Amino acid sequence: MRNIKLILQYDGTDYSGWQIQKNGATIQELLEDAIFSVTNVRSKVVGSGRTDAGVHAFEQVAIFETTSTLSPDVFLQALNANLPRDIGITGCEECPEDFHPRHRAKGKKYSYIISNKRPAPVFLNRYSWELGFQLNIKAMREASEYLIGKHDFSSFQGSGCSAKHPVRELNNITISDMPSLEFITFRIDTPVIKITIEGSAFLRHMVRNIVGTLVYIGKEKYHPEKIKEILESKDRRNAGPTAPACGLFLEKIRY
Repeated sequence: MRNIKLILQYDGTDYSGWQIQKNGATIQELLEDAIFSVTNVRSKVVGSGRTDAGVHAFEQVAIFETTSTLSPDVFLQALNANLPRDIGITGCEECPEDFHPRHRAKGKKYSYIISNKRPAPVFLNRYSWELGFQLNIKAMREASEYLIGKHDFSSFQGSGCSAKHPVRELNNITISDMPSLEFITFRIDTPVIKITIEGSAFLRHMVRNIVGTLVYIGKEKYHPEKIKEILESKDRRNAGPTAPACGLFLEKIRY
């Protein structure tokens, strides 16, 4: 039995997340269907983590086992030929039998895009949270410092989370205020905020709940020190709203 590692990208707009669901198409389901089309054998795909409905990925990592003798290069081409255009395999290789994309991961990087113009440019509609007003970036950066390190993130944990405990460690948060955005070969002159969060692991909806709370601080509904109080309360009701899924990208898995 061979263990095949895949690196893939996807636009999550039209999908019900990563994990197979009873209702709605998912990334895992379509990958398994594509593998069956190539090998004529059902294989279970295991990912580095679950992305929610509407969330995108620049770099998701997954594995599947197979007895097929196809080379990784042939697998890459054949799987892409059997996947929709909003899911793409960018890398494929054979890996050790004991490699597990989630258990071996040392960290993840997520990025979130906010459009500060309303209406947002057409080409950002699927990939950003349209706010349409100025945020206090200085206050947001000050607040984010309280989140760095190892904490109980119960206040930022979404309902239905299956994690054994709510303690997580964040290594870095950067908040970039950009006057424009490069798109393919074009420059879109629109104010954009990019929030990048790196950590060892994340709870369900944790990144989106952090972003929603930072936006409340940017709106000056909360003072920056409020985020420390929210952390210590360990109560989801005290944090800000859950940011929409459309602005979130799984950017990198670190091994």
